Formats: sequence, structure tokens, C-alpha cells
Amino acid sequence: MKYSRIPLAQAICTECKNFNIERIVISPGSRNAPLTLSFSADPFFNCYSIVDERSAAFFALGMAQQTNKPVALVCTSGSALLNYYPAIVEAYYAQVPLVVISADRPSYLIDKGDGQTIRQDGVFFNHIGHQVNLIQDCSHASVKWQKGLGITLSSDIEIEQEQESILHSNKRLIRQALESSLESQWPVHLNAPFEEPLYQLEEVADQRTPVKIKSKTTLDYKWDELQEVWDGSKKTLIIIGQCSFDQLSDDLINRLGESDAFLVLTETTSNAHHPNFIERIDSLLVPLEKKNDPQMWLDLQPDLVITIGGAIVSKKIKQFLRTYAPKTHWHWGKNKANDTFFKLTQHLNVSVEELLTKFLSDSKSSHSNAYKTQWTATYNTILSGSEDFVQTLPFSDLQVHVALSKLDLKDVLVHYSNSASIRYAQLFPNMSCHQLHCNRGASGIDGSTSTAVGASIVFKGMTVLVTGDLSFLYDSNAFWNSYIHPNFRVLLINNSGGGIFRILPTSIDDKNFETYFETPHNVNIEALCTAYGISYSTADDKPSLDRELSEFLEPSNKAKVLEVKTPRLINDKVLSDYFAHLSSQIS
Repeated sequence: MKYSRIPLAQAICTECKNFNIERIVISPGSRNAPLTLSFSADPFFNCYSIVDERSAAFFALGMAQQTNKPVALVCTSGSALLNYYPAIVEAYYAQVPLVVISADRPSYLIDKGDGQTIRQDGVFFNHIGHQVNLIQDCSHASVKWQKGLGITLSSDIEIEQEQESILHSNKRLIRQALESSLESQWPVHLNAPFEEPLYQLEEVADQRTPVKIKSKTTLDYKWDELQEVWDGSKKTLIIIGQCSFDQLSDDLINRLGESDAFLVLTETTSNAHHPNFIERIDSLLVPLEKKNDPQMWLDLQPDLVITIGGAIVSKKIKQFLRTYAPKTHWHWGKNKANDTFFKLTQHLNVSVEELLTKFLSDSKSSHSNAYKTQWTATYNTILSGSEDFVQTLPFSDLQVHVALSKLDLKDVLVHYSNSASIRYAQLFPNMSCHQLHCNRGASGIDGSTSTAVGASIVFKGMTVLVTGDLSFLYDSNAFWNSYIHPNFRVLLINNSGGGIFRILPTSIDDKNFETYFETPHNVNIEALCTAYGISYSTADDKPSLDRELSEFLEPSNKAKVLEVKTPRLINDKVLSDYFAHLSSQIS
């Protein structure tokens, strides 16, 4: 096969093959031509061309989330690299493996006024798992190399020897970075300087040598002390945050649901379902907040909190456990342990199945089920009248999410954008969809659509994105590629601005509120869909919403956007009335 003549480009491609990194997302440019030509010529790789680097990075993120394998990004030099940063931050905090490969100018041209030349070495320093600045080859354009660096090599033998040393060092650096990405499931950055000429090719034999990553050994914990804490905790609360759909086995979920030793709260993004779980955290806590009974908060205050999985969306559970703090907070499993409640005492980086079995089987005390029974009953009481209230809802954001929660999505991959959309999702029973996801690492609105599009490339069934108008418009370049599947769907809830700011405790009457916070707009969504060749429909009341949703999941030859136009000025009041009604159910 034909690869670039530049040894560093060949080394990068070969090592990606060795580490089984098959998916490469490439943004066009000249400096990265050695990589683009090499990756695209090798049938081992699946290459995708995405012009907008910010969208490209989130597109890769979506694929990496689905495969749990690193996806590589390739870009040219200069500001192109900086456009990756939002997705890099998301990947860093969400523990998603991305391999960023940036082409660079030779070091002697940095800060000399050359176009598309910036300081790329270490540019992601604060939000990267591993970074390396690779060494420029001396055998390629050797005259320029010697002149630029002020080095003199008097013979071809010296150049060959120096090049051999450079190539050895580069391969070691590349392997360290790729190992880091696989072991720790986080983003890594390879910065690769290339000298012109950039487009020369040569025939290269396949040199693939697959690499196996050794699993880490189990750490040695003081199990007797941990078991004592477990046995001594009369009120144990387990919170399941964001998890991939296959992270927790059905058997483990059933064991968690059936045990009386603890109360389980789950996030919408947990992908964990059981009738004994409290799946609507905010529907429990907001009514309690409105009731404002200190004794109820004390009754709910746990002795031991155990978190499983990743990010927690609910702001209310964070506020509660920071105010009514547990004595102890453990985090179980491979996900990064966040000291969310400022009480983290132990990260048990062992499989959750193993930990649950150990603590339950080794327990020397019989846990009362009073804590679980009390709060399950309170939760059911709060929700007892919710359906009656829902039947009287005016057309609003809340009503759209009620309708969405009743769709049959058992074979569907559902993505939520950030801000209001995922918060509304917290108010309803966890969808029995194939899996549900939201970018909750950095929790930005900037790449939600691109992430969902990338995920849909891997997921062969239907993908539905639930998003708000600002998030949708912010990432409209997500559709600027040739990879939009006909089975991609967008439910766009358009309340003509940042509706979240009417829910948050902001000064709504301030004269600058609409201009600088809510930011109303009149963007024509239908025209945007037409420009990208996407099917469009709209709804602006309950009958039209029901009608359009009945056809929303039907097969088609184009992707679909359903724009639901909701009234901008009443959504916050409807939501407040809903919580007031739930609170009224508490005796």
C-alpha cells in the first residue's frame, strides 16, 4: 500500500494499526496531508471527512462512546487544532478515549510569522490525559532540517543513524500515548511536525504487530475497615450516575433492586432500570424542598453514600448531600471518582459486581429495610397524583417531554442535549430505550448534535436526539457531512431562546434578561433543514404534536427533524405548578 514518504507519518499510521484504532476522523488541510494520504489509502482504517474541526471532534466522541475504543482525529496546523478543545474537555471529564493527531510546522518556524503556525505543543495541557511532541524526521528534506536547526551532518550514514534514533524515540512516544488512551479511557494528543514536501508517496509493506494491553492488578484495600463502615451504616444510599448501556449487567441491576440493605437513586443517563429504584431524583427532592420540613431532610440524610458510574445531572441531589452530608462517601468501579459532595473517602476501583457480593456476603449485621421502605413510599406518594396533573397541562415544554416519555423507544439510541432538555428528562421514568446518553463531562451545549451523529454511525438502529433550539443552532454544522443516516431523528423543542434561564433563579424582569440570557431569535429551522437535505415537520399544539410523533419513528429515506414550537413565556410557570402539585401530595 502507498504511505507518505515521511517516516513519522508512517510510524503514526502503523502504531494506530498496532493498537487497533480503526476509525479516523479527518479535517482537510495541507500540513496534515502525509497523515490523510496514508490513513485513507490503507483499507484497515475507516476514514471520515468532516470539515469543521469542532464538529469533527464531537463526531469522533460519539463513535468512541459507542465502541469504547479510541477514535483518532487528524487536523492541520494552526487554529484548526484549537477547535477540538470543547470535545477534548468533554472527553477528559467523561473518560472517553480520543487520539488527537495534529500536524505541525517544524519547530524552527514557530513564532516566526509563518501562516497557520501557533504554539501547538502542550496546547491541551489542563485537559488531556497524555501529550507528546514528536520529533521531526531528519531524513526527509534533510537540507531544510539541518539549516533550520543549525545542525550539520556530514554524511548520509550520519543522517541515517540520526534518523534511526529519531524514529525509535517517536515510536516509543506514540506507543506510550496510545497505551495511556486505552488503559485510562481518556483523550491523548500527538503533535507531529512535518517539513515540506508533504504529498510524496511510496509503497510500504504492512508492518502491523498487534499490541495487547495488560489489565491492571486489583489494588489492596483494608477490607476489614471497609466492612465495618458498611455494617455500621444504617442508612446507605447508592446513586447510579451516567453509565453506558452495557456497563451494569442485568443480574447486577436486579441484585441492587432487590436488596433491602440500601436505597438506590438512578440518573436518567444511568441506563439502569428496576421498579425498586427511585428513577426520578428531582421529582422526589424538589417537592421536599417546597415542603421545607427539616425533619424529612434529616430522615433522608444517609450515613454512607456510594456512587457508581459517571456524572450526576441532578443539581438537587448535590445540594442536598452537601448540606446534609453523609459520614462517608465511596465510589465504586472504574469511572473517575468525583468528590461531588465533598465527603469522598474511598475509590474502590474494583468491579461493582465484586464489591456488592463481598459486602453483602461478609456483612455481620442485618440491615433494616426501614430507610428504603420509607423513601420508596414517600416517592410513590409524591408521584401518585402526577398523572392527573399531566392530563391538565397546557401546551408547553413539559407536555412535550411527557409525550416523549410515552414513545416506544426500546430499540432506539436516545441522545439528549444539555441545558433544559436533560433536566426535563430527569422528571420522568427512565426510558426503556436501547440506551440513553448526554454529554455530561463538561456539560456544554456546543457539540450535542455532532456527538449524536457520530454515535449513529456505529449504532445500526434508529438514533433520536432530543434538543433545544439554541443547542441545535449552535451545532448546526453537525449536518455538514455525508454521513447523516436516514434513521437519524431530531426532536427539536423550540421555545425561541434559552428557556433554561427562566427556570434558573435569574432576574427575569431585568431589562437585559432577554438580550443577554434568554436570547430570543427567529431563525428559520425549516430553511436550515432544506439546505442540508433533511426532512422537516413541525408542531405547535397538542393535536399536531401527537400527529407528528405518530410518524416520527417511521422508516424514511431521509433524516428527520420535528420542530415543536412551544410558548416561550409560560414554560417556567408550568414547571413550577407541576412541582407544587407533587409537593401537595406529601402529608
